[in-house]
Amino acid sequence: MRNALSALAPSAAVVLAIAANDPLCAAERVVFGTNWKAEAEHGGYYQALADGTYARYGLDVVIRPGGPQVNHSQLLAAGRIDFNMGLNNFSQFNYLQAGIPIVTVAAIFQKDPMAMFAHPDSGVRSLADLKGRTLFVSSEGRLTFWLWLKSAFGLDDRQLKPYTFSPAPFLADKNSVQQGFVTSEPFAIRRAGGFEPVVLLLADAGYDTYSTTLETTAELVERRPDLVQRFVDASIEGWYNYLYGDNRKANELIKKDNPEMDDAQIAYSIEAMKRYGIVDSGDALRLGIGAMTDERWESFFDKVVRLGLYPSDLPYRKGYTLRFVNKGHGLELKRKLTGQ
Repeated sequence: MRNALSALAPSAAVVLAIAANDPLCAAERVVFGTNWKAEAEHGGYYQALADGTYARYGLDVVIRPGGPQVNHSQLLAAGRIDFNMGLNNFSQFNYLQAGIPIVTVAAIFQKDPMAMFAHPDSGVRSLADLKGRTLFVSSEGRLTFWLWLKSAFGLDDRQLKPYTFSPAPFLADKNSVQQGFVTSEPFAIRRAGGFEPVVLLLADAGYDTYSTTLETTAELVERRPDLVQRFVDASIEGWYNYLYGDNRKANELIKKDNPEMDDAQIAYSIEAMKRYGIVDSGDALRLGIGAMTDERWESFFDKVVRLGLYPSDLPYRKGYTLRFVNKGHGLELKRKLTGQ
């Protein structure tokens, strides 16, 4: 019966054609939760909203910003939102371990933007130079990237001090090193300290988790793959337009949702995403933004299993699907925008 009904269901292309030619055909409402307050790191989604890309795909998208008191993962699991912006592969492994039927359908960030930052005159030039240094790491970081960093470079828990998302302790100790995202913390350090820190991007040293993923429920993947595909494709186009096109309207929406965000921070974040290849690098260069591969998932899973974080028999492959990505979607748009 399910196969028979699927055969009768209109394809995504047909749905789009109907929506485009019938002004009375209402767009489907989609609620998307982000992982933090509105910022340039969410720019592609705001771009797709601002320039009408979501609307062209027959979607009425509502972006709900995250924050310290918001748990969009729980809301997704409860069916209160349709898509969620995952942090990294750890999020998906945690769902699997808890038996929560959530699936990762795209990886917008090919590189996790997490990095360690040092003073330029401290002598720190690589992650191997962190031995013996005071390291400011958050409580969440101690349960994730720190475990890999400690194992890979022979570091010690005794080096740690709490990172409270303020650069002040780091600025006061020239021999210390702090965590942060390459898209934001260097800008804060420059504003408060007047210098450019040494940037050590974990992704460039083997920390190969995906980041800023798109998550949805296994039920939606099974029941409405056309809807999932349209949301993924429209978001991908939004990211190409945001990185390489006119992103002014998207940035206005970001500032509307987060009045604390300013133009200088947004400009810095966009430049950093391009410079470090956070979104458009690696497999995304040939497969399109959002790309994922079995090899990358396996590589990171093997790392965390060796660290004792998850059992080796965790069925991690059930936590993601490649059916909505790796189709080169948006590459022609990129060529038009960049002239390459």
